Amino acid sequence: MSKYGIGQPVLRFEDPRLLRGQGRYINDVNLPGQAHAVFVRSPHAHARINRIDTAAAAAAPGVLAVYTGHDVVADGLGMPKANMPRKRPDGKPMFAPQRPALVTDRVRYVGDPVAMVVAATLAEAKDAAELVEIDYEAIPSVTSTEDTVKPGAPAVWDDCPDNISNFIERGNKAATDEAIKGAAKVIKRRYAITRVHAQYMEPRGTLGTYDQGEDRMILYADVQYPHRVRNMLAQSVFKVPESKMRVIAQDVGGGFGTKGWQYVEHRLTLWAARKLLRPVKWTCERSEAVMADEHGRDNIGEIELALDKDNRFVALRLNMLANIGAYVGSDRNLLSPFGMIGTVLGVYMIPTAYINVIGVLSNTNPTAPYRGAGRPEAIYLIERLIDDAARELGVDRVELRRRNMLPEKALPYQSPVGPFYDCGEFEKNMDMALKLADVEGYGARAEESKKRGKLRGLGIVNAIEQAAGTAQPEYAEIRFNPSGTAALLMGTKNQGQGHETMFKQILNERLGIDPADVQFIDGDTDRVAFGMGTNGSRSTVLGGSALFLAAGKVIEKGKKLAGHLLEAGEQDIEFADGTFTVKGTDKSVPLKQVAMAAFNPTKWPKSGFEGGLYENATFLGEKDTYPNGCHICEVEIDPETGEVKLDRYAVVDDVGTVMNPIGLKGQIHGGVAQGVGQILGEQVVWDRESGQLLTASFLDYTMPRADTMCSMEIKSNPVPTKYNPLGAKGAGEAGTVGAMPAVMNAVLDALAPLGVRDVAMPASAQNVWRAIQAAGK
Repeated sequence: MSKYGIGQPVLRFEDPRLLRGQGRYINDVNLPGQAHAVFVRSPHAHARINRIDTAAAAAAPGVLAVYTGHDVVADGLGMPKANMPRKRPDGKPMFAPQRPALVTDRVRYVGDPVAMVVAATLAEAKDAAELVEIDYEAIPSVTSTEDTVKPGAPAVWDDCPDNISNFIERGNKAATDEAIKGAAKVIKRRYAITRVHAQYMEPRGTLGTYDQGEDRMILYADVQYPHRVRNMLAQSVFKVPESKMRVIAQDVGGGFGTKGWQYVEHRLTLWAARKLLRPVKWTCERSEAVMADEHGRDNIGEIELALDKDNRFVALRLNMLANIGAYVGSDRNLLSPFGMIGTVLGVYMIPTAYINVIGVLSNTNPTAPYRGAGRPEAIYLIERLIDDAARELGVDRVELRRRNMLPEKALPYQSPVGPFYDCGEFEKNMDMALKLADVEGYGARAEESKKRGKLRGLGIVNAIEQAAGTAQPEYAEIRFNPSGTAALLMGTKNQGQGHETMFKQILNERLGIDPADVQFIDGDTDRVAFGMGTNGSRSTVLGGSALFLAAGKVIEKGKKLAGHLLEAGEQDIEFADGTFTVKGTDKSVPLKQVAMAAFNPTKWPKSGFEGGLYENATFLGEKDTYPNGCHICEVEIDPETGEVKLDRYAVVDDVGTVMNPIGLKGQIHGGVAQGVGQILGEQVVWDRESGQLLTASFLDYTMPRADTMCSMEIKSNPVPTKYNPLGAKGAGEAGTVGAMPAVMNAVLDALAPLGVRDVAMPASAQNVWRAIQAAGK
């Protein structure tokens, strides 16, 4: 077995250059003569713009231009829009207000961009931006999700007085209502899931330039979907052929979904570069990021679980409010949690269910996919409810889960709300995790904590997610050089996940090529023919499968030439471990030599062979995949201060075929950290009365630190899927999906003896202490 093949613990090929500071991030890209842009953003959550005076700013030293929304409109720039079929509950079409590049009449959240200042230097642009005078007339705002639909709530848009943009429903409402009505027991809860920001290592940036000779725009940006960004800019904004637009995304300092696409700064820097005939660069300040970016999560779910007399689940009903912010600039703003809420049934047999999700508008940043994109929210709802049900019914939570879990013999299983689970070993995951976490020894640890005056809690969660969506295909290309080395071009986009390593492993497994002989290329729409980018744990499943198929084409073409070189029929040629061999003989030729011969006409058969060796493939999965697993967390709480300490964490995951155990553990670690961060501290907060953003910097937005985490035990229980040639299910978001409910369930388990039934997310020391005090009264 090759040390670089699938399943091998290969250290990342990317890391040496990144650790030496040789990466090429967006702020490392600079062009001769570039100017710098600064945006003037609204300080109000909701206000009318009575007047914008740019005269003083335009006259400031070094200023090249000051643009407002009127300039954008005058030049005829288009606005992308959402295309998903949605309606309002009253049957009317979805109310989906498009997002202007610069606002002209009314700002609708703190950070809404109003003006753009371009100057020769960044310092000059910043100084001039402070001279832009804007006369705002503040009007009432609504930032809280639950407040958006209350009677008398301020309307974000006059044409939508109830602030309801759209809704979706799944399942059978009548049957669910009837089942709940006739159930022996019904457990009902209301869970609020807070809003968070991605807080990646490098804030966003963009550099736009215009080639006057070719009449062509080039955008350098840290985006996750370069080809989709190009298509959107060309077709929807500038209305030019795609050949007139190039997008280049190099190293990306973290994305997590929030750097997907569709930010106004992209189109504005390109537009300004074309007007000024010089490159224009914008770099987001860390203190600007929370105001400038899309956010994640932010929803409230009212959920009911009905059980029969034997404590078997018979029905589930969920009514959810999802805060989508002030604008619906693209389908991205409708994806979370609308597209993934079907996994709210978890890994359990629930024969009847109904889900209703209402998207509400608010005076906040738009929300969009953030690591998990609705799947952590779904599992948070069901797994918290099962724990609450176990407490209320006085039964063991593990036994309640086991009694209702989908057995292997029930798979494949069609959920009543959409998902199709093709394979998995859910009970085995849980049993492995119980052993890995030493749950048998939990009682002794809890007693030891009690002796020290601390509270210990245990959280057990079974997670499943819908990944690698089949709505969009993915592309891979293998190009051999005359020397026998190769270039690997992928339509996915790496943002730190280790794509180069993983894809080279797949190529090594299929073709036996030494990774050192492979050049990895992604993120450039001129070099890579096609791609849908990276999101939703799709890169291995779809991109890897496309590469698998492209490699198969290389093998088939190589057999024709190898047969000629070995003086044998094509049908007699076998390929394995990078070598073509005549069946039953020791006559062989390595792939590298065949690749070199493919560029030498003297080596070709006399007829029927097209020179060169370069193949591509596009793969679209037949069905979505469903990574799953079990998370077990232990926390210790100081009842005097409310401080929560993460003490133990164990994960058993099933992501299908494991490409690289080291990379997988890194993905799980990172995903868990983001889930832990949201539960223990992260939250975007506005003042409820004034609409002012209160968490714009790390002084107020709590980030998880190294000492927030604990050591983790991780094992895999892979059950490959048959719906792609690799058997992969996806791993990028699995950690977050399980971590959120695991940590919160552990916190509530620790506090249950004190009578605490709920803790407002995040479970910060303050919120936990308040819950303890309230229960004591």
